[in-house]
Amino acid sequence: MGYRVVVAGATGNVGREMLNILAEREFPVDDIAALASRKSLGTEVSFGDRTLKTKDLDTFDFAGWDIALFAVGSEATKIYAPRAAAAGCVVIDNSSLYRYDPAIPLVVPEVNPEAVEHYTNKMIIANPNCSTAQMVVALKPLHDRAKIKRVVVSTYQSVSGAGKDGMDELWNQTKGMYVPGQEVAPKKFTKQIAFNVIPHIDVFLEDGQTKEEWKMVAETKKILDKAIKVTATCVRVPVFVGHSESINIEFEDHLDEAEARDILREAPGVLVIDKREPGGYITPVECVGEYATYVSRIRQDPTIDNGINLWCVSDNLRKGAALNAVQIAEVLGNRCLKKG
Repeated sequence: MGYRVVVAGATGNVGREMLNILAEREFPVDDIAALASRKSLGTEVSFGDRTLKTKDLDTFDFAGWDIALFAVGSEATKIYAPRAAAAGCVVIDNSSLYRYDPAIPLVVPEVNPEAVEHYTNKMIIANPNCSTAQMVVALKPLHDRAKIKRVVVSTYQSVSGAGKDGMDELWNQTKGMYVPGQEVAPKKFTKQIAFNVIPHIDVFLEDGQTKEEWKMVAETKKILDKAIKVTATCVRVPVFVGHSESINIEFEDHLDEAEARDILREAPGVLVIDKREPGGYITPVECVGEYATYVSRIRQDPTIDNGINLWCVSDNLRKGAALNAVQIAEVLGNRCLKKG
């Protein structure tokens, strides 16, 4: 006995990962539907050892389906998520549309699994921003021990966070650097991304933050603790997959780096790789395809009374999006929904 599951946006990077992870984790599926826009109708996608043909999201009837994982962007979600919810299908949405609605739970299962139970408010659960998801997984066990006052984070975010167009632009610009006359002008990004870094993700706000930076602040407060002060600088880097973060944490109570390391080693969803030697840390290339949020470079910050620095890396298409959505579905099934 299992669930009838829908994946909307099944032909995109995140949608394909959702299907892969549902199969990898042996999520109890009785029936599955892969949905896409009309232009992708009939495209074949993989689900374990099965091949699925995509169906039309616009005409799909959600009645009788239990869970819908959405990876279609805010505009499409605005149309189709309420339709699914009204039909009695619980939506787990990867877009930013519902993250800041106080009636809709914003969930990272290692951090606030109990929030899933509020899905009944609107039959919708929000998946957080990719950069927030990995950070709060690392922060939660430390916050439980010493209570975090302030976080200063700088992100190094891969181009896959900008979708297929972002990945294509990095690939084409990189090739063009070696072929005279084949240079590729910036289109998806504001400046050349190949062999460069861009301190700008999403739109600028009036106070000088970008919206990506604002998201990290607002989402950390909603998921973890509204009292935590957060300031972020979000940077796009020429990496295909895998987000990295340099995180400085100030606590109310003293926390020794050795104890912090031990706490993180025992924390759900975290894998500590922290040897003080060349290569004794994790980089984005090594996290691709993995479930864990990796933590390295754990050390005391001597410039404040109760400070710790750490380096955090995760596959943004997995923990930052598809994996977290599937984990939410698992918690939803264990806590709230009946199989079959």
